[in-house]
Amino acid sequence: MHTHTTAPVVLDRREGPHGEVVLRRHGELLQIIANGCFLMDTSDGRSERLLVDAARDALDDRPSPALLIGGLGVGFSLAHAVADPRWGRVDVVEREEAIIGWHREGPLAELSGAALADPRAQILHTDLVAHLFGTTDTYDALCLDIDNGPGWTVTEGNNSLYSPAGLAACKARLNPGGVLAVWSAQPSSAFDDALRNAGFQRVRTEEIPVARGVPDVVHLGVRAA
Repeated sequence: MHTHTTAPVVLDRREGPHGEVVLRRHGELLQIIANGCFLMDTSDGRSERLLVDAARDALDDRPSPALLIGGLGVGFSLAHAVADPRWGRVDVVEREEAIIGWHREGPLAELSGAALADPRAQILHTDLVAHLFGTTDTYDALCLDIDNGPGWTVTEGNNSLYSPAGLAACKARLNPGGVLAVWSAQPSSAFDDALRNAGFQRVRTEEIPVARGVPDVVHLGVRAA
């Protein structure tokens, strides 16, 4: 458990196309804030690691599966994926230029520097929704962590990701038997239903225990083989 006696210190503040993003230090932790909404910090990383592992474990034994991570954040998902030799290509979509910069030459480089140097990894500076609708690339797993959940988006435009059209785009980007994994700060039976209605199979949620309150979850669905 982390306790802090000092106020957070703002290390960088940027205005981007989607509003304000802030990197601040609070004691030993680095925190990312978007439009005044706390996104994540460097305190734990269990959620991000489970997101990647749950997708991997739901796959069959295909060699070197390709992974798309939606959201760079503080880099836990990327670092964990690259540390696993099973993954092949690892693309990370991040729309905020500031966050990418904090990883390439800023305070977050200590967490992700080695992962970014891995030849399997690449950062795509684009909006996740636009990428899913616009690319023809396909993946074996999509790990999406750009909001606090399907019902608690960081920006209004992200709502379309969880709509029938957005889930159809996710399915189109998956190879047969591929896995969609979506992180959420709280479980949503309505989103499970939406996954089933979009044609995903083996829909389920995995809980991530937290210190207090409702567990975080990963929503999982598999494209038909």
